[in-house]
Amino acid sequence: MRAVIISGGKVTDYAYIKTHISATDTIICADNGYNHAVKMGLTPSIVLGDFDSIGDIPDDIPCLQYPTHKDLTDTEIAIEYALSKGFRELLLLAATGNRVDHSLTNILLLRSLLEQGIKAVLIDEYNIVMITDSLLHLHEAPGSIVSLIPLTDCQGVTTNNLEYPLHDAHMRVGTGFGVSNTMLEDKAKVSLKEGVLLVIIAKD
Repeated sequence: MRAVIISGGKVTDYAYIKTHISATDTIICADNGYNHAVKMGLTPSIVLGDFDSIGDIPDDIPCLQYPTHKDLTDTEIAIEYALSKGFRELLLLAATGNRVDHSLTNILLLRSLLEQGIKAVLIDEYNIVMITDSLLHLHEAPGSIVSLIPLTDCQGVTTNNLEYPLHDAHMRVGTGFGVSNTMLEDKAKVSLKEGVLLVIIAKD
């Protein structure tokens, strides 16, 4: 089972975002994410947050309200709820936008989830963001842009079916060495021996 967490970030193409949600997913809304769910015709299992940016919610939808002054973001609260219910796979939607602080925080949440053994992906209208410390299989159309961004110094990075191959490479934090590679086929592979690597499928 997978939990889909809809946050309050930017969404303009609701039809595209909805294509990533399946009928078997459990929908959890973080505060204003509820408004996004409504625009996609989705009924969440629960809405959580401080409700500082949301309108009325029907009485038949469970809600958990938290104080405005709190240590966790609404997205973190939604993630903790999902984990407490036993979900081991998460999809984060509407988790990026104009606020770089919120966007970066939500992307980096993937690392804490990786450390807990949780499979998590963040998707917006221009990016599919994944994370790995070992092996990641990619399934996208040939020509798709693939960027590898190290969150730590990464050793032994090797790729398969990318235009600019890497073989046992060392990737340092703070360099653009792995940005804008390209998939040669509809399947590719990224592996590393040590470190933590963000893998982003991007479109202009």
